[in-house]
Order: sequence, then C-alpha cells, then structure tokens
Amino acid sequence: MSLPAFLALLSLSGAQAASGQPLPYEGMVRCAGLTQAASELEGGESGEGRSLYDAALYWSLTATQAAATAGRNAAVAESEQTRARIRAVRELSADDAEARAELQRCRTRTPRLG
Repeated sequence: MSLPAFLALLSLSGAQAASGQPLPYEGMVRCAGLTQAASELEGGESGEGRSLYDAALYWSLTATQAAATAGRNAAVAESEQTRARIRAVRELSADDAEARAELQRCRTRTPRLG
C-alpha cells in the first residue's frame, strides 16, 4: 500500500471499532504498545510477523496523529508510546492473558492494509 493511501486510510478509519465508536487516545497508545511489542517478539520473517508489523505501524501513526490533533507535545506522546511498548513486552513475555486479549482486540480494530 502506498503511503498516501495509508494516510488516507488513517484519516478515514479514526481508529473505530465495528460499532463505530472511536478509541480514546489512551487506547490508541495501548494498541500501539501492544502491537509494537508483539511485532518485536514475533519477528518479521513470518506472515504473522508482517501482519503484526503492519498493525504496529498503523497504531503508532494513529496515536501520533491523535496526539498532534489534540495539541499534545510530540516528545511526550512518543514517550507514552515507548512506555506502553515496554509494559507490553513485559506482559506478553509473561504470557499475561489480559494483555493477549487486548492485543487481539487491537488487531480486530486494525484495518486491512494491503
């Protein structure tokens, strides 16, 4: 998928679930952290790894866009994603059931990227 098409998808999706309800900023950051962590832990060689990488890219850009729209400081927003990723690595490495369930919900909310 081209970058312009990807960015258009970001603006259209608004990080909405099937119910049409937008995800709050904190939820976007959590999804960014979970998908980034899962992508790192899986690696990029498998189909699953590539899918997780795409989801991580989507959620990272979505959270960054939401932060900018809300007027949040960019450095603070980046730190929030970093903390969320570190937390998620710990949880997923420990096979935390709730973190795994949240990851699945995030993946369900991720649009098909190509």
